[in-house]
Amino acid sequence: MTHWYANMMPSSMRRFLDRLNVLFPVIWPLLALTASVAVFFVVVGGLKGWAGVLGLAGFTASLVVWPQIFGLGADVQRASVVARPGGTDGITWPAIIAAIPDPSMLVDNDGRVIAANDPAKSSLGVQPGRPISSAVRVPEFLSAIDRAYDKQRPQGLALRIPGPVDQRLRGLVSPIARVDGGPLMLIVLRDRTEEQQLSEMRADFVANASHELRTPLASLKGFIETLQGAAKDDPAARVKFLGIMEEQAGRMTRLIDDLLSLSRIEMHEHVVPRARADLAEIVTTAANGLSGLAQREGRTLSVDTGEGPVFVTGDRDELLQVMQNLIQNAIKYGRKDGRVDVKVARDGGRIAVSVEDDGIGIAPEHLPRLTERFYRVSAKDSRDRGGTGLGLAIVKHIVNRHRGDLRVTSQPQKGSRFTVILPLAGATEALEAI
Repeated sequence: MTHWYANMMPSSMRRFLDRLNVLFPVIWPLLALTASVAVFFVVVGGLKGWAGVLGLAGFTASLVVWPQIFGLGADVQRASVVARPGGTDGITWPAIIAAIPDPSMLVDNDGRVIAANDPAKSSLGVQPGRPISSAVRVPEFLSAIDRAYDKQRPQGLALRIPGPVDQRLRGLVSPIARVDGGPLMLIVLRDRTEEQQLSEMRADFVANASHELRTPLASLKGFIETLQGAAKDDPAARVKFLGIMEEQAGRMTRLIDDLLSLSRIEMHEHVVPRARADLAEIVTTAANGLSGLAQREGRTLSVDTGEGPVFVTGDRDELLQVMQNLIQNAIKYGRKDGRVDVKVARDGGRIAVSVEDDGIGIAPEHLPRLTERFYRVSAKDSRDRGGTGLGLAIVKHIVNRHRGDLRVTSQPQKGSRFTVILPLAGATEALEAI
């Protein structure tokens, strides 16, 4: 009721009452008393003479005064604050915009930024006092602002800002009427980049998993039909086709094993391992198991574990899988007659294991996506070498579970270095306790 009354008042009356509230907070009881006395004159003397005039004036004033006594003054003051861009009581537009967690800004009718919060400045590069078009040159964004001005209604927008990683933003442009000038535009955006990436990764995962399974299955089906038909009585063809079928079946087995392994690791990724494992022994075991592959591929495998055991808090089998994946990749993609160097070194309260090769290397644009499922620099090359596209994704999730870091440095035609950094035994418990 009172809020409706305040909104129905002319803006000039709201400003006048607001000033009275701020400058003369004690005047309302006096005016109330005067109005009450004046009403008494009306009741006693009617509308005759000076008493009637005073009574009529007092009755009119009471329509304004009494709502103030019963709390309407606060509603009038609040309505006035909303109408003024600067606010009152020290509240300013920059302070309001800064309190919004998502990228937000205020733009005037000339397209100039009045206020912007830190997320908007850092992600979009907007600066107060400069035109919004100088920072965001996306046509959809600017047209949404124009539509909001023309229609004086909120306008939704969806943005894609190109970059090394494309930004995906959704937001709303809302006109805000003000008393002392043209409308302002409040623009609030929400960063949907990560959400969009996850959605695309899920779609890619389904598509890639289906493709990776369909290809060997199609080969198996074709060879089976051939052996049942034209090559039924051809011993040489049968031996050849059975060898290819065994290879394709092995490829499917590796893929399913990696999928199950990845699913199991992700399920327990939030649970920190509690067992102790000797990382030097793990590295030595992994290298010994792959020494035969290194000889067949013509690589020299060198291992340096330092002096004595190096204990970390971790799951031995999972850490062994990490070392096997990294060393195997280095051997596969290393240079013919090249080297693969594995080194264990202490780094304060942590331990670093680096696996370095001098092979074909990786271009910089591929590095951020190496640990995505099924992501390959060269899909054909990876399949020819027996890869499933899941090895580095498994490595990343195991390292995350052990509260470690995975770092990759590489130069095309010069080689790559993968470094796993893990806390020493006892340090993981300290981190969890913080």
